[in-house]
Amino acid sequence: MSYHRNYRENRNDKYRSKHQPAYYESTENISQELFEKPDAYVSYADTVIQELRSQEDGKKFSTSKIRNILSMVTDIYNDIIRQSDDKLSNEIQDRITSLRIRLVYECGREPKIIRPFVEKARLLDWISFIGDSRARFIHFSRYMEALVAYHRYHGGKD
Repeated sequence: MSYHRNYRENRNDKYRSKHQPAYYESTENISQELFEKPDAYVSYADTVIQELRSQEDGKKFSTSKIRNILSMVTDIYNDIIRQSDDKLSNEIQDRITSLRIRLVYECGREPKIIRPFVEKARLLDWISFIGDSRARFIHFSRYMEALVAYHRYHGGKD
């Protein structure tokens, strides 16, 4: 088992060094570009999950916890997809604000497990950046899907 995991981690490091810009190697240094380019936030999602997995408390972070957050995002996403307007309605913006409040609550409820994830993934920054833009929320929901996918890929538990 450990041979396979080490092989996969080494292979991912080689891929990342060739294909990932230097400013996505750490969650400490990101730019506005992250929020706007699909290839940037997918690479960043991988970096976030790997950094969390390297921390002791990050190993306790289960797929079900991240999927609960994703389900809240998906509920909003399903309503947004039906709309054709580029600006989000006030109702949708209120739901996004509620999502932000729920994330803050979850961070307080589980400060050693959820909070590091929310901070490293910059979820609160993402939600603030959405504003009334439909396209930005769609990028955010895809970013959340990438976080779930990479968490599972790197051996996240249910």
